[in-house]
Amino acid sequence: MRKPDYLFEVSWEVCNKVGGIHTVISTKALNVVKELTDHYITIGPDVWRESKEHPEFEEDSMLFSDWREHAAREGLRVRIGRWKIAGRPIAVVLDFTTFIQQKDEIFKNLWETYKLDSISGHWDYIEPALFGYAAGKAIESFSRYYDLEKKNLAAHFHEWQTGAGLLYLEKYQPTVGTVFTTHATTVGRSIAGNGLSLYSQMEHLNGDQKARELNVIAKHSLEKLAGTHADAFTTVSELTARECLRFHEREVDEVLPNGFEDRFVPEASVFEERRASARAKMLEVASALTGDPLPEDTLLMATSGRYEFRNKGIDLFIDSLGDLNRDKDCPGKAVAFLLIPANHYGPCKDLQDPSQNHLTHNLHYEEHDQILNRIKSKGLNNSPDDKVKVIFVPSYLNGNDGIFNLAYYDVLIGLDLTVFPSYYEPWGYTPLESLAFSVPTVTTTLTGFGLWVNNEYKKEVPGITVIPRDDFNDEEVVKRISQAIANSCKHGSKDRKPDREGAHEISRIALWDNLIKHYWSAYDKALKSAEGKELVYYDKERIEKLPETEQALVDIHPFWRRVLVQQNIPEKLKALDELSHNLWWSWTQDAIDLFASIDPEMWTEVNENPVELLEQLPYDTLKKLETDKSFIQKLQKVYGDFQTYMAEKPKDGLPGISYFSMEYGIHNSLKTFSGGLGLLAGDYLKEASDFNIPLVGVGLLYRYGYFRQVISAGGEQVALSDAQDFSRLPVTPVRDEQGNWKDVNIVLPGRTVSARIWRVQVGRIPLYLLDTDYEANQEGDRGITHNLYGGDNENRLKQEILLGIGGIRALRSIGLDTDLYHCNEGHAAFTSLERLREYIQTGNMTFPEAVELVRASSLFTTHTPVPAGHDSFDEDLLRTYVAHYPERLKITWNQFMNLGRFHPNY
Repeated sequence: MRKPDYLFEVSWEVCNKVGGIHTVISTKALNVVKELTDHYITIGPDVWRESKEHPEFEEDSMLFSDWREHAAREGLRVRIGRWKIAGRPIAVVLDFTTFIQQKDEIFKNLWETYKLDSISGHWDYIEPALFGYAAGKAIESFSRYYDLEKKNLAAHFHEWQTGAGLLYLEKYQPTVGTVFTTHATTVGRSIAGNGLSLYSQMEHLNGDQKARELNVIAKHSLEKLAGTHADAFTTVSELTARECLRFHEREVDEVLPNGFEDRFVPEASVFEERRASARAKMLEVASALTGDPLPEDTLLMATSGRYEFRNKGIDLFIDSLGDLNRDKDCPGKAVAFLLIPANHYGPCKDLQDPSQNHLTHNLHYEEHDQILNRIKSKGLNNSPDDKVKVIFVPSYLNGNDGIFNLAYYDVLIGLDLTVFPSYYEPWGYTPLESLAFSVPTVTTTLTGFGLWVNNEYKKEVPGITVIPRDDFNDEEVVKRISQAIANSCKHGSKDRKPDREGAHEISRIALWDNLIKHYWSAYDKALKSAEGKELVYYDKERIEKLPETEQALVDIHPFWRRVLVQQNIPEKLKALDELSHNLWWSWTQDAIDLFASIDPEMWTEVNENPVELLEQLPYDTLKKLETDKSFIQKLQKVYGDFQTYMAEKPKDGLPGISYFSMEYGIHNSLKTFSGGLGLLAGDYLKEASDFNIPLVGVGLLYRYGYFRQVISAGGEQVALSDAQDFSRLPVTPVRDEQGNWKDVNIVLPGRTVSARIWRVQVGRIPLYLLDTDYEANQEGDRGITHNLYGGDNENRLKQEILLGIGGIRALRSIGLDTDLYHCNEGHAAFTSLERLREYIQTGNMTFPEAVELVRASSLFTTHTPVPAGHDSFDEDLLRTYVAHYPERLKITWNQFMNLGRFHPNY
């Protein structure tokens, strides 16, 4: 059997946990790394948009650094590192958003080449498809850069999301052996999800026609084409293989049963302790929620998975609980946990609230929730007389849900039974995980795993119950589930031991050590299929890599070091330095006259900048001023006025205000303005200072300010940008208690942008300015704060994201949370989005509640109340930069876009 020299494995779930495919690849990786070491490269999407550490990806700037730079020149933005799982395989995370602007051309070419029907695809199709396309280009770029075309290369693509990458390689690098695995069929899942009969009607269904009826033609088209053109077409079970043959008109080349790696199961020495801890927590939550102190021997059971009411068999599970609760012969008490993530807005503040005795977390629109309505319709009221209690947990169990504060596996270990009566489940990882933790499980023959167990074990075995299920026997399935639960209730913990041991024993047959052979077989078939194809050369420059040789280099260029010289100002003149760093002087005539009198000619040369003036003055001049009684007298007068001014306490009872503006015209020496908008903002701060209003300003510090216009010798208008030397401006770094310069981080596509926080004192008012032009950022991002209103529309968007989102984060970093937020023009509109996020994510509010609070505490000043006077950004550009915000706000993309659309699309 031939194995690949290099294997690329591509999935939307590499370094991005969404569902079962993540479990497949992450647990399989160790076995592949043992065989291929660093010639195994996983590829996933760069969708992490939090500024905290990535939970799964650890970047290594040294890995393939030369190729990364080359890829960037080809338009591929990649980050390379390690996936933080067993085996620590190499991971490449791709920023596919760079292709959003090209999406129409890409899909046009795929139509012309393969007849890929993308016209009806929305963003949930477009983005994954572009990721797959980018992955294909990355594999091509990598293999050509390192001259690997004659090696045995295999690329494994999972699910329709990656199919465009397979199609790209088929056209541009067909010698790569491609494997496509569909973990479910789009049509099959849609039929089942819409409550239609799948299995009894399958032989009469046409995949293309059904896809159009169910409005999933784009995903189906990509899935079918990927399966058709793959060198090896695979799926995860015999069950789904039938669907593939019917809907894609091709038999699969290999069935790849999903295994697992048991390293995540606690060692025997701590297993019982973890189990006891989990049981105690679940009993505590259930007792508090139901108001019924539950005994230690209460049967604890659960179902889990995605919110697919019928497909996952949630409906039948609840029905069986209702029947069991009505059965007077029910032998004991039981609690069923429905661990189904749903649209919630944080943990319930009071678990003992009798009006919420089913929910651990607050649900949006709970009156329309299918699970809750089914629970209530079956008489499962969690009353003291009920023998069966039902707890709905609509949150991901990630260790910080606010109620359990345990990860899913740390809850699973404490259960006595799990129930997964799925109608549509191509494999079914959840029952397998249950068995691995020695928890008996109930599943059906309509799960790939259940069918596989039946084939492996020809008779019933303790630890698993596989119930026959079809399109017509729901009542029988409900009855069998009730019987299985009742049998578990009859047994105490000791009597359940054989079932627990049987569950663990069954799980051993599904270890990857036993199942990885199917993958090597698929790769062998793919390599054999690809070897007859000819390498295609398009008009792409071939990379010539010269052999490396050592040679002595003599550097004849000077090596410059930056040296900062601190001006030694005599003691009697120290007040000048303090005055120069507070722009109070700029609207105080006595202070202006004082600085001008030092050296009128130099005062003009330095553009009336007192900081630069003091830096330029010869020391002899300072010594003379120190003995000039008239000057000292004026200085004492001005400084005295300043101290009196600054010492006045703010008025009591006034609300704190944050004022956001893209520009501030305070004085010509500080180039942060272009015209009237900035002058108004500057005057606003001055007036707020004079009236002692508790206000803070927020803006950006520009390296080149606004352009200066001159007329060339030929009579043409020329825009010049003059760099500002921040060391000669009245700006000071904001530092923390340890003296570190404070900054804020904003995650943009493919990278994190840092912005330093500067402070400008405008009388009594602090003005905080953000600056990205330093070595922590990539060259392109350093330019975000180069010019006021500079660059293209994309740079303007980045500036506004920095001002709005970065500005709010800067205030929080400093420790400020004001009562009112004032936006001077729409440039700072993103302040509202960030504040909404704060209320929803940390305040556990609904979107409408958060909107009311933000609206009530926001002020907006518009200077040009017509559309032409405001920035507008097209949807593709917004999708590139803020696609993650609707999820944070718990709204849809369309709702999010309507917040800024001129004509909302409802």
